[in-house]
Amino acid sequence: MSDLSRERAFVLRETRSKPPPLIPEIRLRLADEAMDLWQATEADLGRAGLPPPFWAFAWAGGQALARHVLDHPEIVRGARVLDFAAGSGIVAIAAKLAGARDVVAADIDAYARAAILINAGDNGVAVTAPDTDFLDRGAAGFDVVLAGDVFYERPMAARVEPFLRAAQAAGAAVLFGDPGRAYLPATGIAPLASYEVPVPRAIEDRDVRTTRVWRFA
Repeated sequence: MSDLSRERAFVLRETRSKPPPLIPEIRLRLADEAMDLWQATEADLGRAGLPPPFWAFAWAGGQALARHVLDHPEIVRGARVLDFAAGSGIVAIAAKLAGARDVVAADIDAYARAAILINAGDNGVAVTAPDTDFLDRGAAGFDVVLAGDVFYERPMAARVEPFLRAAQAAGAAVLFGDPGRAYLPATGIAPLASYEVPVPRAIEDRDVRTTRVWRFA
């Protein structure tokens, strides 16, 4: 496993620490401009056609889910928590601040894992960010599974929905945040809360997204 030293240096160089609008009690290393960071990532790796740097933005689904966890700490208190597709680690950090016993922030992007560890340290909490594809491994052993903004494209949604449903069937509490993405399941889900989330216009084409925290019915 990489020690992520190169990725950590990149995150620190290309982002700045600031609070996401809905969660002022948390600070994250965030990008100011999506395209500039995307191009910088490709230059850093010497590769073109990379996926967007999702980890460098406070997406609406993650903000809403993090807010919900902080406002309802009983959801995670004393629990072993998986933050799936963690991105910046905002939900993982919120879970730890809310009293979770252990928090695993899962993301297959090495830059995301570096950002998660930096962000966790900046917020005075300890989370782990393993190089593990939990879609293959499954979520056995976790009491709570949280996922922010994971239904944004068809291939991802086609794998994530059965993964999350299997986690719930195995006994985990499963919550996910979503601002109405195209591939949010159309049936079998129930809303728990709704938030008006300020978002960067550069990545959302609007300033605020109505975002719900959901569970499977």
